[in-house]
Amino acid sequence: MALPMHADLERLIQLQRAESELKRTQADLSEAPRLKAELDARLAEERGRLDGARAGLAASQKAQRQHETDVQDLKSKLSKYKGQLMEVKTNKEYTAMLHEIEGVEREIRSREDQILTEMERSEGLTAQVKTEEGLFKGAEERLKTEGRALEERSRTLEGAARQHAAERDAIAATISPDTLELFQRVARLRGSGVAEARDGMCQVCHVKVRPQMYVDLKLEKADSLLQCAACNRILYYLPPVPVVVPEP
Repeated sequence: MALPMHADLERLIQLQRAESELKRTQADLSEAPRLKAELDARLAEERGRLDGARAGLAASQKAQRQHETDVQDLKSKLSKYKGQLMEVKTNKEYTAMLHEIEGVEREIRSREDQILTEMERSEGLTAQVKTEEGLFKGAEERLKTEGRALEERSRTLEGAARQHAAERDAIAATISPDTLELFQRVARLRGSGVAEARDGMCQVCHVKVRPQMYVDLKLEKADSLLQCAACNRILYYLPPVPVVVPEP
């Protein structure tokens, strides 16, 4: 790049590049908390499935134990009724007691059926828990690896941000105060302080530059900084790279 007529212009271009790199790095760094939260959410989702399977198994086992307790209570009641059956004195009482006994026996059979159902359900849920434990372990290891990579990337970005900030400050220290103040004022308003002029227009806002100003930029005749009339960015011109045609 040819040295611009204005002594500060090349340094302003360097400053803009350092500022842009710093902003890009800071933007990447600001994504780290969101990415970390996504990893945590994915792990929590995996853990939720495992916890759900475990809770289902625990509920089935509890239900089975309750049915078994109920069967024991019903069998005690059945034994009591059979003992009382021998003490009844009338056919009516005998018939009523038989009815009670049959009712208890039906309830016992029902409870035993429910025990079998819960045993089968527990068997399936035990297999599901084992599967979910394997899936969770794999996901946990994978997400921990991703988390470590994210932490390492954040440390790298933090180092790069410090480097870009130091570079920016070092360049800024070489620029005259008035020029630096102009650059910073425009950058605060527009997001960037300088813009390339090419093909007769500002390459950022895409508004045409006055013909004489464009000529002055190309010929490096301006003895002061030239600004885009539309966006106020400080303009610069980069001569096209010569095309070298290889000899036949």
